[in-house]
Amino acid sequence: MQGEPARIDPEAWMRTVFSSRDAGRGGVIKRQICDIERIVGRNVFLAEVERRGWQALENGRHFIVCCNAEPIRRVRAGA
Repeated sequence: MQGEPARIDPEAWMRTVFSSRDAGRGGVIKRQICDIERIVGRNVFLAEVERRGWQALENGRHFIVCCNAEPIRRVRAGA
């Protein structure tokens, strides 16, 4: 029988997420909202996204973070 998983250090987790290769290149990162809420909290995560001048989108059970300050435009086929 497995015990409860070890507690994840919120600060270390945030450093890892925001120092990923995709984040460093101005790309996109995606994380499950339930993981964000469990590890660091929604408000803390979104405040860090804002502090960096980035934008986050919520879609279903994920946050999608655009790791740059470029405008976001919704597109559809044929539009």
